[in-house]
Amino acid sequence: MLLAHGATDKGRVRPVNEDCWAFEPSRGLCVVADGMGGHKAGDVAARIAVDTIVSSVTTGVADSDWPFGFDPSLSDVGNRLRTAVQLAHMHILETAVTSDQYAGMGTTIVASIVDNGRLSVAHAGDSRLYVLAGDRLRQVTRDDSWMASMIAQDPAADPGRYERHPMRNALTNVVGARRRADVHVIEETLSGGELLVLTTDGVHGVLDDERIEQLLLDSRDVNAMAEKLVAAALARGSHDNCTALVARYVKSSNY
Repeated sequence: MLLAHGATDKGRVRPVNEDCWAFEPSRGLCVVADGMGGHKAGDVAARIAVDTIVSSVTTGVADSDWPFGFDPSLSDVGNRLRTAVQLAHMHILETAVTSDQYAGMGTTIVASIVDNGRLSVAHAGDSRLYVLAGDRLRQVTRDDSWMASMIAQDPAADPGRYERHPMRNALTNVVGARRRADVHVIEETLSGGELLVLTTDGVHGVLDDERIEQLLLDSRDVNAMAEKLVAAALARGSHDNCTALVARYVKSSNY
């Protein structure tokens, strides 16, 4: 089972909170979205994405005839999550053509399901999922950003060389906004006791892995962890909306 808590804040600069999150305990589902800043109706896109994913997973629509195909390298749950994100992409595109104010809207997404000790993660954009196992924090997702793509092409390069580049935060893949969305799916086995940490870039953009790890280890429950991550990001001067969703996986035999 999952014990989870989410926290979000529009921050001190943005007039609207374009972040959105959800937790559906009956399905072990966590979702975080970040509407595209600087675009019209980013908050609408994020809400559509989160609501569509939750609805698709909980009602079983996501695996009805597998409308976007079935990847045999993934579990049924992994395929269900990938399909749910693709459905969210289609719903955003369909909504975008209904009004000029919605044109070009899009969102990042990171969504996870824990089912019988198996973690499935689907993502697009630069919202992240980390796993804290023991005392070590590990980033599971990889950002769909210009900077991340440059580092991937040259792993030996110093990331600091890109820190001031004007394209460093440009997104290379999102849900909605463009005709195609690439949905990345990662699956791994959990042993029990791990923390899942889902964040938008308003949080991890100003808090490095070491600071995130420290804040998690200094707290006892997921409520405090999520709230502290958002508060720390704001204190560090984040200019963006800030969202953190923290979930602890507890094996039923350990609960």
